[in-house]
Amino acid sequence: MSKRLPEDFIFGGATAAYQAEGATKTDGKGRVAWDTFLEENYWYTAEPASDFYNQYPVDLKLCEEFGINGIRISIAWSRIFPNGYGEVNPKGVEFYHKLFAECKKRKVEPFITLHHFDTPEVLHSNGDFLNRENIEHFLNYAKFCFEEFTEVNYWTTFNEIGPIGEGQYLVGKFPPGIKYDFEKLFQSHHNMVLAHAKAVNLFKKNGYHGEIGMVCALPTKYPYDPNNPGDVRAAELDDIIHNKFILDATFKGEYSKETMEGVNHILKVNGGKLDLREEDFEELKAAKDLNDFLGINYYMSDWMTEYDGENEIVHNATGNKGSSKYQLKGIGQRKANESIPRTDWDWIIYPKGLYDQIFRVKRDYPNYKKIYITENGLGYKDVFEDNTVYDDARIDYIRQHLEIISDAIKDGANVKGYFLWSLMDVFSWSNGYEKRYGLFYVDFETQKRYPKKSAYWYKKVAETKEVE
Repeated sequence: MSKRLPEDFIFGGATAAYQAEGATKTDGKGRVAWDTFLEENYWYTAEPASDFYNQYPVDLKLCEEFGINGIRISIAWSRIFPNGYGEVNPKGVEFYHKLFAECKKRKVEPFITLHHFDTPEVLHSNGDFLNRENIEHFLNYAKFCFEEFTEVNYWTTFNEIGPIGEGQYLVGKFPPGIKYDFEKLFQSHHNMVLAHAKAVNLFKKNGYHGEIGMVCALPTKYPYDPNNPGDVRAAELDDIIHNKFILDATFKGEYSKETMEGVNHILKVNGGKLDLREEDFEELKAAKDLNDFLGINYYMSDWMTEYDGENEIVHNATGNKGSSKYQLKGIGQRKANESIPRTDWDWIIYPKGLYDQIFRVKRDYPNYKKIYITENGLGYKDVFEDNTVYDDARIDYIRQHLEIISDAIKDGANVKGYFLWSLMDVFSWSNGYEKRYGLFYVDFETQKRYPKKSAYWYKKVAETKEVE
């Protein structure tokens, strides 16, 4: 039996500037911290990635042909302000105008992200969002974009504040590569939500055209043994790190008693203290009901068990199944039931976690207005044969998640669209080019695009609104 999705549902594809554009030194683009981090630590770079800087007309034509009526695109901050502030780069501005015009021509609605992991290097080396001056630089950049790109109807401030703090200060897989610094982790979260709130308040106060929201990665956390209070506590603490701290600030304008109790426990065990100011909460409170939408990026769930040892995280960057490890002092340890499927990168495939997360938002943050699933997809070692990829596992993955979304809508959640990560194969940060997510296979040597089996399947779903 098939499940339906609403007639006005957006079937989208997601991209990000640094992962897709390439052209990292072209037309006056400023450097980002990733440029240096990759040069120093990896054997690949984001050049030319998917060459979206030149290939965007090809990709948008494919959108039109395959029924994709929404696209997530991020603006590269350092294309507009090479140093993050000061002089504007007109060639960068011109590029995005041309890109948005092509979206319009192909009848694909662009959802624009202002920051997708790519703070300009000048500001990143100056403390990134731990430095409150950079909040003001971000605000000026946002204001410029709101006023310049009036053709945009949907704005997102940040993509995934949680994984930024985690990648930079907990796991160390993002520049500056710091590990287990919980003070920096929570301060980064707080300052970035503050920057978001200030941008939302500015957007609404000035009456700019369109809608504005935030995109959060929300992995669902479960206790390994729901009857063991230690496991329940571990799941709660890990949820605070990844989800609750950020959601509270965004939709409550404050941190609930339970959230702060958890944060204080984590900092007591691991060291550190936070700089939370009265005026911060004035901004957060002013913005809490002004978010037009919440974007949820969902890939996985985690099961947590209590843990007393030292911090140890091993990040699986190579797709060597079973090589990852996650255990945090005074918090907990990830431990999954072996019967639950997982990807080669140890990401647990659990569609029900998306349903549970949607209803957690509906229950705990009833002022959420509407949800878009802004990222979801399967990273895979695709095998290219007969000019395509027979990616039945990806089709199955997307199908299960779309069915869950259909159920959530039926049960009263306001979910308005789904953006598959990713539209085409892109550069994948610390996983390089081996981990492919796209509906369209990219030959990175020739930059030619080939529709995968999943692209034809997705087209049919977009046309019929039926998930077979």
